[in-house]
Amino acid sequence: MASPMNSPGVPSGLGENVLLTKLDDVANWARANSLWPMPFATACCGIELMATASSRFDLSRFGAEVMRFTPRQCDLMIVAGRVVMKMLPVLQRIWLQMPEPKWCISMGACACSGGVFDTYAVVQGVDRFLPVDIYVPGCPPRPEQLIQAVLDLQSRIKSGGTFTGKEFSLRILPEGPPRFEPDEIQRFQDRNELDLKRPTYTPEH
Repeated sequence: MASPMNSPGVPSGLGENVLLTKLDDVANWARANSLWPMPFATACCGIELMATASSRFDLSRFGAEVMRFTPRQCDLMIVAGRVVMKMLPVLQRIWLQMPEPKWCISMGACACSGGVFDTYAVVQGVDRFLPVDIYVPGCPPRPEQLIQAVLDLQSRIKSGGTFTGKEFSLRILPEGPPRFEPDEIQRFQDRNELDLKRPTYTPEH
């Protein structure tokens, strides 16, 4: 069977100038190579995040150097450093202001699990409140680790997804452990006479 590009009436050089693919693949390729990070740096991991964007490591080689401090222009949140309970509402508001589709990288031991700050004032992992895509361990992690995390995220974006982004309609709940330990919830209830339950949301948010 003759190739469509070699059919009668089709110019011979057309096959070198035309690429056939799916619209979803083109959208995923564009999303993966045009990430706009929203840096949420609160501690020493922020220094490594700055080094990643510097000339020595040059994150711009991978299409993710356009860091903007306005969430409405970003689609990748990088949480670098510990997050305290007082800062958590700010983090959640910024996340909700970011347009879909969006992704999240948890950078460093403090953002991933609270690190050495095992106290009531520090969030024991941002995945209890945000859906995290990539975890970067270390205290603090090297810039090469963050670059590898961006590359892994790009591979993940290219491997799936649709043009309309319908797969993100239900991705609004955190995917980590429960927000509070059972004994913490019991103390909250006894002290404030509250009935704390795991939050549930509808896709129409």
